[in-house]
Amino acid sequence: MTKQKTQTHSVKYDNNLYLSQLCGPRNDHIKKLEKLLDVQIAIKGNQLDITGHKNDVASATQILDALWVKLENGDNIEMADVEAAIRFMNGTETGDGNQQTYSDDKSFIKTKKKTIEPRSPLQAEYIQSMRDYEMIFGLGPAGTGKTYLAVAMGIEMYLNGEVERLIFTRPAVEAGENLGFLPGDMKEKVDPYLRPIYDALHDMMPLDKVDIKLENGDLEVAPLAFMRGRTLRNAFVILDEAQNTTPAQMKMFLTRMGEGSHVVVTGDPTQTDLPKHQTSGLTEAMAYLRDVNEIKFIMFSEKDVVRHHLVAKIIEAYEHRKT
Repeated sequence: MTKQKTQTHSVKYDNNLYLSQLCGPRNDHIKKLEKLLDVQIAIKGNQLDITGHKNDVASATQILDALWVKLENGDNIEMADVEAAIRFMNGTETGDGNQQTYSDDKSFIKTKKKTIEPRSPLQAEYIQSMRDYEMIFGLGPAGTGKTYLAVAMGIEMYLNGEVERLIFTRPAVEAGENLGFLPGDMKEKVDPYLRPIYDALHDMMPLDKVDIKLENGDLEVAPLAFMRGRTLRNAFVILDEAQNTTPAQMKMFLTRMGEGSHVVVTGDPTQTDLPKHQTSGLTEAMAYLRDVNEIKFIMFSEKDVVRHHLVAKIIEAYEHRKT
């Protein structure tokens, strides 16, 4: 087997302020690239000398170029951006065979407070699928962005006038959806179970705007039990933590869909909180609806986790112990 030769490629940059941001505090961004791409990067004034095997050097150069474009467009660079660029480099082909690059803005989501960018090729496909399909299932472990991106897409469609209402729901399985015995009014009873959705909303919309939308009915955050008997028209509807639905609840929810609506179902089929004897409505829906062409399934894995890098390793370790 022929041993690969190392080579050095030099890249010059004409803006020292951008170069400082590109390298990161204490050159942390450069160190991350060196570690994950197996290259050495020497900083010499406004020049970076990248040394390693040919393909690794090419990958590092392409990532640095993509990050530089972000800086020229007025964006800041954080470690999450560096990690995202590496993910795209390691998996530039999405599940549907389309090529996706990190600097491709076709998958960006624009909300009142921020523009959300995909952090992996599969996230980019997920975003595009939410635009292309009226019903989509985003499935996989925590930290893959499936709920956060769905909330962002709902807000974008609402702001663009594509839907009239936003409806976010999840089963309050920890209380058995028998909420009457809990203290407080109804909002105080259900808020703890819906907090992750509120957190995502507040990250993308001003707090006062969220409160106004809640008051006028354009925005609804409610436990799944409240969906029974309704027809949801011209709405963007998210069912979160769907693995905790029973088959009857899942069928009830899916059949609430009305004209002009978009439905996103998110959950992790491996993490149900239902009693051991109870079949998950999400698992059943996956089996029954797989062959319906108008419904899209996006399957995330630990490789798509975009939280702290240790989260992916923790998930992988637990999955390994199960096998």
